Amino acid sequence: MDAPLTGWPALRVELRAMFALAWPLALTNLSQHAMAMTDAIILGRRSTEALAAATLGANLYWAVMALPLGAAFAAAAILARLRGAAGRGWVGRMRRGVQAGFAAALLILAPGAVLLWQTEALLLATGQEPALAAAAGIYLRWMLWSLIPFAGFLVLRGFLAAMARPGPGLAVAVAAILLNAVLCWALVFPAGLDLAGAGLATLLANLAMLVGLLGLIGRDRRLRRFRLLGRWWRIDAAMLAETCRLGLPISGALLLEIGVFAAAALAMGMFGAVAVAAHAVALQLSGLTFMVPLGIAQAATARVGFLSGAGDAAGAVRAGWLAIGLAGAFMLAMAAILVGFAPALAAGFLGAAEPEAVAARGLAAGLLILAGVYQVADGLQAAAAGALRGLQDTRMPLLVGLFGYWCLGMPIGLGLAHWVEFGPRGLWMGLAAGLAVVAGLLLWRWQALAGRTLAPARRLGASGA
Repeated sequence: MDAPLTGWPALRVELRAMFALAWPLALTNLSQHAMAMTDAIILGRRSTEALAAATLGANLYWAVMALPLGAAFAAAAILARLRGAAGRGWVGRMRRGVQAGFAAALLILAPGAVLLWQTEALLLATGQEPALAAAAGIYLRWMLWSLIPFAGFLVLRGFLAAMARPGPGLAVAVAAILLNAVLCWALVFPAGLDLAGAGLATLLANLAMLVGLLGLIGRDRRLRRFRLLGRWWRIDAAMLAETCRLGLPISGALLLEIGVFAAAALAMGMFGAVAVAAHAVALQLSGLTFMVPLGIAQAATARVGFLSGAGDAAGAVRAGWLAIGLAGAFMLAMAAILVGFAPALAAGFLGAAEPEAVAARGLAAGLLILAGVYQVADGLQAAAAGALRGLQDTRMPLLVGLFGYWCLGMPIGLGLAHWVEFGPRGLWMGLAAGLAVVAGLLLWRWQALAGRTLAPARRLGASGA
């Protein structure tokens, strides 16, 4: 029996495996963000007010999307571990895991969807301008229905990641970019539906993604044997409970992170439409760069979960540290781009010559520089959280997010914005501080769990010696 690889040969093998899985996942994430960015660009060309209203609505939408996203991430971790353990009957367990992921996503999503239906009332209660609140409410009345097919797509993508077959998800997502762009432009401008048209375009594009991915899985000889829709009404109660147990803390942690940016958008509303539009531009671009470390984090969950399930503790730890290093290096490069090209990037969104657009461009450029400052921390915390999910550690990241984002980041941002009178820039300084704290604590948590994971293998090696 061959000895397991160690040192550089083992790292090189893991690097190939991680890269093969991470880049399609990252591109899939980028395509998802590209759909939102397409809506922002088209609506920004319509008017600054339309972009501001869509931003207020989209922040609430993505905050609610954190709920099924947590279930999907939990299902991906469980499925990766099941594939690593293999054994008799694993195909049936994988199918039940996917179906439990669907069910958990819908259960966790339901309360958030009810809240989105009351978007206008929620925004008015937070002091937003009535016209912006009404427009955002119209936008989300269409957008919220897209949550159901998008949640299904996320669970299927987690299944494909666990199977080390991310290609179909990427193909479907890229096609959806083009479909959404065409539909959004046609419904906003020629059809004159404005924000309602953008929301309807997103719904149709997400529905096409789910149907398309199911079709590609059904056509694949290796994947269709899982019969993912077989007996879909017979949900495995134990698997559903396990998915919810792991998924709820992940949803909570994601909600805390996405929610703090949504809260920042609401706080921006107190400074007017120009501040909200500038926040939208900075958030779109910083979110775009984040899609790559998010893909690396998803790959880390799959690789750490698979290797842990297979009993390869050293391999699981190696995969986690490699993902963290890759995410940090990528975001360092992105930080240089955001800081160096901030004015040009802002002009790509707000190219009109009216005074409001000019003011929004200048403010957006300043916010992009602050976004560049926290890029590395954002990438490190994403990859560390993904690695921790691979070890099915989900509760501690929830507590870390609560402390970093809401006990530190948001209060600091509000204090700098209002008391120190830094305005919108102060809010982003607080967000940067919160992300830095979260990144440091999650790295510390991963280092501690990695040591515990390796301890049994070390003891076994010592006793064997």
